[in-house]
Amino acid sequence: MEIIHVLMAEHRVIERMVALMKKELGNEALSSSANQAFIYAAVDFFKNYADTTHHGKEEGILFKSLEAKPLSPEHRSVMDQLVNEHRIAREEVKGLYESAQRYERGDLDAIAHISAHLKRLTDLYPPHIALEDRHFFLPAMEYFSPEERGQMLDDAYDHDADMAHRKYVDMVLRYEEK
Repeated sequence: MEIIHVLMAEHRVIERMVALMKKELGNEALSSSANQAFIYAAVDFFKNYADTTHHGKEEGILFKSLEAKPLSPEHRSVMDQLVNEHRIAREEVKGLYESAQRYERGDLDAIAHISAHLKRLTDLYPPHIALEDRHFFLPAMEYFSPEERGQMLDDAYDHDADMAHRKYVDMVLRYEEK
């Protein structure tokens, strides 16, 4: 087991939430009303699971460890792209939350903004995850010794000690069953 296996397992949960968001986008009711409970659940999921838990390990452990390595220009460029996409995702989640707040206060124009943020998030994550899983994680691990790899996995487990993985997996499952 390596840190990238933990990260890829988390990707599968994120993909499931993205699928639920796509389903919500396809819901005809979204043109006239928003499912506030789902929108706030999506914000919670992306803020706490995708960003704090998942991106926290990517940026705070894997990418930080890679910063000290003599990365190839290609790998450095991909890592910079991935960090930028994390920043974009944070902005979209913030915008989604702000739009949901506006909708909650009665601003019906916020529905279009909610849809736009959902769309941008659902467009961002699939290629982002594919780039990490298929083209970055495995080559990135070649920069590390077995001891460094073991330490990163230990750091990932320490990072997750205070995280509520089960809460977010259960959240996705509940929405999938609806």
